Amino acid sequence: MTNQSILQLALLFCFSTTALCINYNLLRLQQRNCNLACQNLLWQLNGTSQNCLKDRMDFKLPEEIRQPQQFQKEEAILVIHVMVQQIFALFRRNFSSTGWNDTIIEKLYVELSQQRDRLETALEETMQEENFTWQNMTTLHLKNYYFRIRRHLKAKSYSSCAWTVVRAEILRNFSFLTRLTDYLRN
Repeated sequence: MTNQSILQLALLFCFSTTALCINYNLLRLQQRNCNLACQNLLWQLNGTSQNCLKDRMDFKLPEEIRQPQQFQKEEAILVIHVMVQQIFALFRRNFSSTGWNDTIIEKLYVELSQQRDRLETALEETMQEENFTWQNMTTLHLKNYYFRIRRHLKAKSYSSCAWTVVRAEILRNFSFLTRLTDYLRN
């Protein structure tokens, strides 16, 4: 009986200390799995097969996202969080003209929401533990980038072709998110 109590106390201690510090390897694994799931869901959203070359656009992803070597893991969490949050908000827009399956969109919302929640928790812990403040233009650049995407959708009246272009751009985003996720190591 005493051994069982000691074991329970030891497990409780392990879980409580794990909860108090960020396990970057676990977060990285969860993020990689979620990125893959989101990519798979986006591939399933094929919609119409119209020729949409006229709607293609370079939304100008910030250079620092393309070359993420300079990011510390805390900065990577913040950048990933901003990107996931913006992607989540983007897919809340009017996509009724796309012919996309609502069930797939709902699954995408769930994946993005879970990812966003994990990142928010990690950010809160990072800011508490390390007095982390990041004053950088990257988040502003990212928000402007997603603003350009939203402006494109609105200018094209949320057409099927505009969404096809945006879907391709967001698929590219997930490849960058996967690269950023690799910086989350203990």
